[in-house]
Amino acid sequence: MQEKYFDELLRIQTRGNQQGHPSSLSYNRYEPTPYTALEKLFNEYSIDRGDHVVDFGCGKGRLNFYIHYFFQAAVSGVEMNEVFYQEALMNLAHYAKYRRGNIHFYCLLAEEFNILPVHNRFYFFNPFNVQIFRKVVNRIMESVEEYSRPVDILLYYPSEDYIYYLEHETAFECTKEIIVKEQDPFDRFLIYSLPGNKWG
Repeated sequence: MQEKYFDELLRIQTRGNQQGHPSSLSYNRYEPTPYTALEKLFNEYSIDRGDHVVDFGCGKGRLNFYIHYFFQAAVSGVEMNEVFYQEALMNLAHYAKYRRGNIHFYCLLAEEFNILPVHNRFYFFNPFNVQIFRKVVNRIMESVEEYSRPVDILLYYPSEDYIYYLEHETAFECTKEIIVKEQDPFDRFLIYSLPGNKWG
């Protein structure tokens, strides 16, 4: 019910069967974050108007539109699948008729995305394997070294490989856990931050 409600509220289409499959075994099949999970996340985690969120494996753009609508923050979606990318652009065209803002979509591999100094929140719903995740996180850390700022990595339904890498091979520390469904220990968000670059 909430899926239909929020899609209609945002004037986008992200429900139904997801067409297409990844062209590489390194990338996982696209699945949008449930709106119920997004509600849970943002009841306990804040996004500000001055933030810029990057969603890796954004699909049709659900997270991007949700964040922009409720928080007016800038958002960028990175999607390798041309079909999903085109659907995200169609959603943007519908959304922009009623609400304009800083929303961008890019059709390219995540590891090729250029991390800019304005990017400070990075969202992952297991879009690819840990080898690609390493490359993306390395680019994030290189950007922070060049332009020091607080950054967060948000993981939904986090894989053990992602968790192990962040906690054993990077300076990121887990600063928050948000349980979505008590009966499913994997249905949760983990927020990772760099200790020397805290918010506030």
